[in-house]
Parts: sequence; structure tokens; C-alpha cells
Amino acid sequence: MSPRPAPHLEFAPPAPEGRQGSLLIAIAAHAALFLALALATQWRTQPQTVQAEAELWSATPQAAAPRLQEPPPATQPEPEPPKPEPKVKPTPTPPPAPDPEVERRDAQIALEKKKQLDQKKEAEKLEKEKAELKRKEREKEEKAAKEKAEKDKADKELEKKKAAEKAEADAKKRKQDDAKKAADAKADAARMDDLRSENLKRMQGLAGASGGENATGSALKSSGPSASYAGRLVGRIKPNITYPGDVVGNPRAEVEVKVSPDGTILSRRIVQTSGNRAWDDVVLRAIDKTEVFPKDTDGRVPSVIVLGFRPQD
Repeated sequence: MSPRPAPHLEFAPPAPEGRQGSLLIAIAAHAALFLALALATQWRTQPQTVQAEAELWSATPQAAAPRLQEPPPATQPEPEPPKPEPKVKPTPTPPPAPDPEVERRDAQIALEKKKQLDQKKEAEKLEKEKAELKRKEREKEEKAAKEKAEKDKADKELEKKKAAEKAEADAKKRKQDDAKKAADAKADAARMDDLRSENLKRMQGLAGASGGENATGSALKSSGPSASYAGRLVGRIKPNITYPGDVVGNPRAEVEVKVSPDGTILSRRIVQTSGNRAWDDVVLRAIDKTEVFPKDTDGRVPSVIVLGFRPQD
């Protein structure tokens, strides 16, 4: 019986004839080497994976055998943690049935709260409206006060202006009155001078015709009053003058008086008004109260005489 041929690798080249013995020797040498290496590493405390390669060359090319792979150490599976026990949810207790009385009371309380809230809002609204009304009234009063102050200021300025104008007018009128008074006094003085001259001429004619060249009378003697006679009459009439008011300026009223031979006053009339009707009337009433004029120095009373009256004389 012929020897059994060695197993043929699938991808190895065909073995040359007559070299099978060399192949067996090489395999045996490799096995011995692996065994020696395994024994040399037994002293280690922990198992280690030895990886080594050795190649043996033969005269004929041989395919390398697959490398020896040591199986990895088996890992111990970790113990599974204990599963938590499922929590059992307590069965909820059903709520008690609502009490109608409680619901009615709660509804009434809620209604009362709503009513109170509405009343509070209404009160706040009224307070705001009242405050707004007060503010408007205050602004109106302030505006009125401001307008009144401005009006009072304008009135004072107007009064001041009128007072200044009145003072100026019074001063002007006073000046005019003074001028008129001076003119009247001058005219009175001139009239009195003329009267005195006329009386003097009459007194100088003691016998025969005493008139001058231009005399037109037919009497033997002049019948005119003396120089002081008019002043005596005015002095007698003045105590009867009662005038309660004030007369602006010092106007003169001239009155013509007709008298009987015994001195009884027959009539009187204003021949030159003073410009003040009240003063003229007072002078006429004073003459009426006097009733009788005294006789002149010559024992006679002039039938007509003109007298002048001033309030401040």
C-alpha cells in the first residue's frame, strides 16, 4: 500500500515531486519552536497573547500556514440591575357630591364681591369726576382772578389817567378863573374910579349947574351916591346871604336895585350873571331880606344903584 499524500492547500503551488520529507521536517521544527515559546511564557501572572512568526524556507516554495490565533478571554456578563417594582397609583377618591346650600352660599358671596367691586369702581369713577370738576373750577377761578386783576390794574391806570387829566383841567380852569378874577377886579376898580370921579364932579357943583361940558342932566345938583355908599350897601346886604355850597372860582353877580326916596327897595334884577344860577338867586334873596337901604351922606337915597357881589369878597 503506497503512502498517503500530504493534504494540498487550496492556494498553495503544487508540491514538487520527491520533497515531501523536507516538508514534514519543517512542520515538526515549527511545532517544536511553538512549544518552546509557550513554555517560556508560563511564569507570567496574567495570560498574554503571544504573537510570533517564523518562516522556514525550503527548496520548494511552500504556502505559509495560517497564524495561530488564541481565543480572547471570555468576558463575564455584568449582572442586570434589579428592575424597580412598578408604582401602583392610588385610586383617586371621588369628590363628594356638591352641597346645594354651599353652592348657593358661594354664588351669593361671589355676587356680593362682584357688587362690592362694581361699587368700588363706581366710587372711584365718581371721585375722579369730582376731582376733575374741582380742577376745572379751580382753573376757572384762577382765570377769573387773573382777568379781574388785569381789569383792576387797567381801571386803576384809567383812573390815574383821568385824575391827571382832571387835575390838569382844574389847573387850567383855575388859571382861567384867576385871570377872569383879575380882569373883573381890574374892571371893578376902573368902574369904581369912574364912579368916584363922577361923584366928585357932582359934589364940586355947589351952586348953579355943576355938570361939565358934556353933562346932559337938568338938575341943579347931581343926585349920584357918594364914593363909599355902594360899599355900605353891600356890607348891609351880605349878612343876609346864606350859600351852603361851594362856588368854583369867585364869579361876580351885578344887580340893579331901584329904591324909593325913603330907601325902600322897589325892585331888583340881574344885569350881569355870575354864571352860577344858585349864587345869583342867593344874592337876590339877600336883597329882598334887606328891604330898606340907608340914606347916603347927603341925606338922600339914589333911585337906581348897581351893586356887585362875589362869594369870596
